[in-house]
Amino acid sequence: MTYCLGIKIRDGLIGLSDGRITNGSQLSAARKVTIMGSGGHRFFIMNSGLRSVRDKTLAYLRRDMGKRPTESFSSMLDAVGAFTTCLRQVAAEDKEALEASKLHFNLHAIIGGRLSDDREPTMFLVYPEGNWIEVDERTPYLSIGATAYGKPILDRALRYDTSMQTALKLAYLSFDSTRFSSADVGFPIDMVTMTNGDGNWRQTQFDYDDLVDQRQWWNRNLTDLAQRMPDGPWIDKLIPAAQPTLAVVGGEDRE
Repeated sequence: MTYCLGIKIRDGLIGLSDGRITNGSQLSAARKVTIMGSGGHRFFIMNSGLRSVRDKTLAYLRRDMGKRPTESFSSMLDAVGAFTTCLRQVAAEDKEALEASKLHFNLHAIIGGRLSDDREPTMFLVYPEGNWIEVDERTPYLSIGATAYGKPILDRALRYDTSMQTALKLAYLSFDSTRFSSADVGFPIDMVTMTNGDGNWRQTQFDYDDLVDQRQWWNRNLTDLAQRMPDGPWIDKLIPAAQPTLAVVGGEDRE
């Protein structure tokens, strides 16, 4: 299993992918995000699904890009079209044999960037069949893999006008919620950003020990907030002898 998350906000794009690879009882690490192209004509691709299908699809895409004068595309729509063409070619070659071996042709992809003909950055989620959807400002993120655990915090807190600084925190917390509940998702994580201010791509990787402070802060404050939350109407029905919890408002204790 995998967790990959792409976020589009006013300030730019964010991509996050976990690095855990599971094969039966064996664990290993591999990068699941790739930046394609060169110079100012770059975009990222994140994948979940069979590693062999992913590698072959990207190899075909690199081959086709190498035949182009600029080794890239004019728009993200062109890039997605080229990726889906390669994906369908791999499906035609390998899907029957994979399914005969009881392996699902299950490659999903998030593709994001801003190329020369694009008015603004954008992202697409590509399904194994080669069809796709585009990110929407009302729901400014796309995720693939083990998506259920990290979704609530994004739905509650992420907006199109969220700052890049805060969106990066939410991206990490979304991953951390997934990692905590899914044994198939884990460190290291790769994070990429493309900021509208300068149009530059930046990429880095973090392992478990790199984010101890953030993880401990979140766990501590979640517990503290649960304790400080005002009691609901269940308190006198389920715990008759309990004392009401005092909610802290403006630095003062109020019932």
